[in-house]
Amino acid sequence: MAKKFDRYIITSALPYANGPIHIGHLAGVYVPADIYTRYLRMKGEDVLFIGGSDEHGVPITIKARQEGVSPQKIVDRYHRQIKKSFEDFGISFDIYSRTSASIHHQTASEFFAKLYKEGKFIEKTTEQYYDEETKHFLADRYITGTCPHCGYEKAYGDQCENCGTSLSPLELINPKSALSGNVPVLKETKHWYLPLDQYEDWLKEWILAGHKEDWKSNVYGQVKSWIDHGLKPRAVTRDLEWGVKVPIKEAEGKVLYVWFDAPIGYISATKEWGEKTGKNWEPYWKDKNTKLVHFIGKDNIVFHCIIFPVMLHAEGSYIVPENVPANEFLNLENDKISTSRNWAVWLHEYLEDFPGKQDVLRYVLTANAPETKDNDFTWKDFQARNNNELLAVFGNFVNRTLVLTQKYFNGKVPDTGELDEEAIKVFEQLKKYPGKIAGSLDRYRFREALSELMNLARLGNKYLTDMEPWKLIKTDEEKVKTILNVSLQITANLAILSDPFLPFSASKLRKMLNLPEMKWNEAGNTELLKPGHRLNKPDYLFEKIEDKTIEAQIQKLMDTKKENEKVTTAKPQKEEITYEDFMKMDIRTGTILEAEKVPKTDKLIKLKIDTGIDRRTVVSGIANYYKPEDIIGTKVSVLVNLAPRKLRGIESQGMILMAEDADGKLCFVSPTEEVSDGSEVK
Repeated sequence: MAKKFDRYIITSALPYANGPIHIGHLAGVYVPADIYTRYLRMKGEDVLFIGGSDEHGVPITIKARQEGVSPQKIVDRYHRQIKKSFEDFGISFDIYSRTSASIHHQTASEFFAKLYKEGKFIEKTTEQYYDEETKHFLADRYITGTCPHCGYEKAYGDQCENCGTSLSPLELINPKSALSGNVPVLKETKHWYLPLDQYEDWLKEWILAGHKEDWKSNVYGQVKSWIDHGLKPRAVTRDLEWGVKVPIKEAEGKVLYVWFDAPIGYISATKEWGEKTGKNWEPYWKDKNTKLVHFIGKDNIVFHCIIFPVMLHAEGSYIVPENVPANEFLNLENDKISTSRNWAVWLHEYLEDFPGKQDVLRYVLTANAPETKDNDFTWKDFQARNNNELLAVFGNFVNRTLVLTQKYFNGKVPDTGELDEEAIKVFEQLKKYPGKIAGSLDRYRFREALSELMNLARLGNKYLTDMEPWKLIKTDEEKVKTILNVSLQITANLAILSDPFLPFSASKLRKMLNLPEMKWNEAGNTELLKPGHRLNKPDYLFEKIEDKTIEAQIQKLMDTKKENEKVTTAKPQKEEITYEDFMKMDIRTGTILEAEKVPKTDKLIKLKIDTGIDRRTVVSGIANYYKPEDIIGTKVSVLVNLAPRKLRGIESQGMILMAEDADGKLCFVSPTEEVSDGSEVK
């Protein structure tokens, strides 16, 4: 028999505050976590749902460096956007916090300090890559190079995004600093490590023996593989400026590694919730009668099933998770979702393009949830599930039931009358659905639970269609009363059981039925609507999504693909040269004084250019892109020490620099500000 818990704390992976939320995040983490939380609340459980932004780590600093702003500006921007997107989508966090908050810095520092004081860390001095120009130790994401496995030339120091292999910086071929482009050097640095290997016996007892049956196979399998291969100490500090400062004197200039500080964000968010509500936060983390459940994607399994539990166990006063129902990945139109390639359906854009259709996306992502394997989201499937399932089954049944009640009985619930065999069978089946759906939700089988909900709608739809009350109304009104009463009881049950999955639609349905919010244990009742109960005016729960709407979304993705193809068609980098090689080139700014087409040629223009050091003739093959009369007075960059050569009998004394895009179009490389002719380009 399953253990009964006094309270639940549900955590959802903290999204990086360096970009918006997309459907992969929703399908993997936030929709299932929200369904589970809403279900527990409807059961009357004491449940706390935690969310927040992960605002430290290298991706944040890289984004800030790219935009030329502070990391704080980046996280402020995306935290606001992410928080609003979740609110508008109906993710029902009890609190949505952030790891840049002072309460988090304090909590994470105290956590580290306690483990440090108790000697739970080991100190190690190792060699790490260092950028001598910028004077920075380089975090994994600040190092790029060639993947040793697939040859991809832009692999990061922690992972190759082309083949997906996890890497270490020392494995990269031809490593370079992402800060300066220079080749980094190895330099000694001291860090503190969590000795995971010392906790292998405890992990084997807790996970391998204690959770083999109740954890998902993908989660258990990955964890077992890590433990079987032997665990190693893992650094908990880094040489970075952005993050939670390590609270010991000898670690000046170091911060807590983001994997160490981020999960502590669940605890600090709970503390913040306690401060805001006046409630005691500690039982949610320190009482063994609390059930802790982490909702994450499969890329976070190791952190939430091995590393964070070891941290909690080593600290000594915290509970460890009862379950970690991690999902696999969601692809988009048969391609991996990629934020760097903008290949995603972004939540904030969806909410703008599909106002009022939060539940449609929730439904599709749940019906196609990547619970046991990677799944694929396509816009055609999105349209089909809306039109053929939500609209044609659920919505159609509800609308027909309410409209017929309005038409035949002035919107009042008719008497049940004497139940015939068909009605009795339907009610017997109806009573089973709350238990079926709850059983699936208790085992984190959200796709299965949603399927059962739709089966109840199908039961009602079939019953109403088979009974044909529109044909009986003139000859057997009492029979019609029974049919519509049965259909209305199914509808009322749908209003309860759909609430965790389709909260906006359930709320709308309750208003049409003139019912208050109800608890889960009220479902299965065949007398939810009493005879004579007044219903409100019926309205459509769902509406058809037209082809043109879907075509617009597909076109948006195709445009993105074209843009990506333009980027990827850039010619590969040429062979490396030395700084001394570059310094041999004398490039000066100049002004075109004269320009004329070279006779009997298609491409050549003869130019007279003031280089600041002289006025010289340069022949250039740009006639297909520029008219001679249009470029007189144009500022250009000229390689002035190129050996002279004759073109069509004209001696060309240099070369103007041109940029060529993927389509072969040429344009001048010109200074953007006013500079005098002869200025050196360095």
